[in-house]
Amino acid sequence: MGTLGFWRLAQADPDWIAAVDPDGREHRAGDVLAQANRLVHGLRSLGLEAGDGVCGLVPNGVDGLALYLAALQAGWYYTPINWHLTGPEIAYIVADSEAKAFIVDERYLAEGARGAEAITPERRFLIGSAVPPVPFRQIGELTDGQPDTTPEGRTAGATMHYTSGTTGKPKGVKRPLSGLDPDDAAELLAFLPGLFGITPGQPNAHLVTSPNYHTAVTQFGGTALHMGHTLVYMDKWDAEETLRLCARYGVTNSHMVPTHFKRLLALPEETRSKYDLSSLKWMIHAAAPCPVPVKWAMFEWWGDCIYEYYAATEGGGTLATPEGWKSHPGTVGTAWPISELLIVDDAGQPVPTGTPGTIYMKMLGTGFVYKGDPDKTEANRLKEHFTVGDIGYLDEDGFLFLCDRKADMIISGGANIYPAEIENEIMIHPKVADVAVFGIPDEEWGEQIKAVVEAAPGSEPGPELAQEILASLEGRLARMKWPRSIDFIEEMPREPNGKLLKRKLRAPYWEGHDRAI
Repeated sequence: MGTLGFWRLAQADPDWIAAVDPDGREHRAGDVLAQANRLVHGLRSLGLEAGDGVCGLVPNGVDGLALYLAALQAGWYYTPINWHLTGPEIAYIVADSEAKAFIVDERYLAEGARGAEAITPERRFLIGSAVPPVPFRQIGELTDGQPDTTPEGRTAGATMHYTSGTTGKPKGVKRPLSGLDPDDAAELLAFLPGLFGITPGQPNAHLVTSPNYHTAVTQFGGTALHMGHTLVYMDKWDAEETLRLCARYGVTNSHMVPTHFKRLLALPEETRSKYDLSSLKWMIHAAAPCPVPVKWAMFEWWGDCIYEYYAATEGGGTLATPEGWKSHPGTVGTAWPISELLIVDDAGQPVPTGTPGTIYMKMLGTGFVYKGDPDKTEANRLKEHFTVGDIGYLDEDGFLFLCDRKADMIISGGANIYPAEIENEIMIHPKVADVAVFGIPDEEWGEQIKAVVEAAPGSEPGPELAQEILASLEGRLARMKWPRSIDFIEEMPREPNGKLLKRKLRAPYWEGHDRAI
C-alpha cells in the first residue's frame, strides 16, 4: 500500500504540499510537521502528559491541522469545538473534557473568551493579534523558541468529539488510547478510506468542504493526509468555488452532504460545464438522507465516483458503492467488513428481513464510552452493540435502508440539531407555558427547525411574541439552533403521564413528504 502516516511521509518528502489554506496559501509538509512538533514541545513544557486533553476553537486551515497532528503524536485527546457555539456551551466542553490547554483563533474570540473561563489563564492561547477581553497568552509564547525536532516518547493520541442525544448536554465519545506508534496508528486509520477504494500517494487531493469540528470531516481529512493526499480547505462552502477548487487542485476525493449536491445541481449549466472535473474519483457523502432523484442527477453529472455511507461518531457503519446504490436505490449500503448490524424490535429481539427496527451497530476491535456518563453509555447498548436511535431495515441482500433519522433529532444541512436543548432554553421565557421543537421539510437544508409554543396565560401569541422569544436566545444558544419559525397552539397535546405527543404536532407539516413521523 506504500508508506502511510503523515509524520513518516513529511520526513521522507518535506516539500510535498500537505495543505492549502482557504486563502490559497500552500504549506509544505515539512513546515506543518515543524509547527506540530513545536506545539508538542510547548504543551509538554506546561506539564501535559499522554492521556490529557486539548481543545481547539480554530477555523478550517493549517493551524487546526497542526494542533490535530500534535495531539495525535503526543498521546493527547484533541477536541475540536464547534465555532457556532456560545460562550457557556464552549465552557461546558472545555470543562467536561478536562482540557489542559485551550487554543482560540481571534476570529472566534468573542465567544471563545467567554468559554475560556473554564480554564486557567496560563493555559489559554490566542492565535492572532486581536486584544482579548480576558487574559490570554499569545500562541507564540507557547511555540517560539521550541525545537522543531521529533518529540521523544511519541505515542498515538485520539480525537474526542462531542456528540449529543435528544436529552441532556453533549458527551465526549472517548476511546481507549492504543499505545501504538503514531504512524502505525495512522496506518490503521487508513483502513476506512481503503473501504472506498481510496489509494495513497500523489497526485491526490482531498477537498475539506465542511467545518473541521465534525467527526467525519476530521476523520476523512485526517486519513487522506496520512495517505499522502493534499488537504484543500474551504472556509465557507460555495457551489461554484467547490468546482473551481476541484479543477484547480485536481481534487480526487472529498466528504460532502446532500445539501451540497442540491446546491451544485442548482448552478446554471454554463457554470457547471466550464470546470474540468475529470480528477474526481471518490466523492463521499453522508450525514443526512439523500433524495433518490438528487443522487441519480449527481451520477449523471459526475459519473460513478459517488459513494455513500451511514455511521456514527461512536463507530461502525455501512457503505454504498456506486454499483451497490444503483442496484438498490435509496440504500445507505452494506455493513463494513469490520462492522456488524443488528436490527431489533422494542423488546431487543432481531426482526425479520424487510421489517423496520432500531439499528444497532458494533465495530470490531474498538470500544468507546460517553465521557463521564456511564448511564448513557449503558442505556444505548445491547450486548456489544450500540444504537443512536435510528430506525431502518435490511433487505434480502443485506442492504440497509433508513426509515427515520431518530424520532426527534433534526438534521439540517447535514448538522445534527437536538430539540430538547432548544426547548429547555425557550421554556425559560416567562411568556412560554409549553414548547415543542422539531424538524419540518426544507427544500434546501433537508429540515428546518420549527418551534410550537403554548403561550403563558395573559400573554398574546403572535409575531411580536415570536420575535421576543427568539431574541431571548441571544448569547445562550448558537444561532444555528434557533427556530426558523414559531407557531402558536392553544394547548400542547400531552398524555396523562405528561409525555408530549410530538408526532401529532409534527405530522401535518410532513404530509406529502417522505419522512417517517
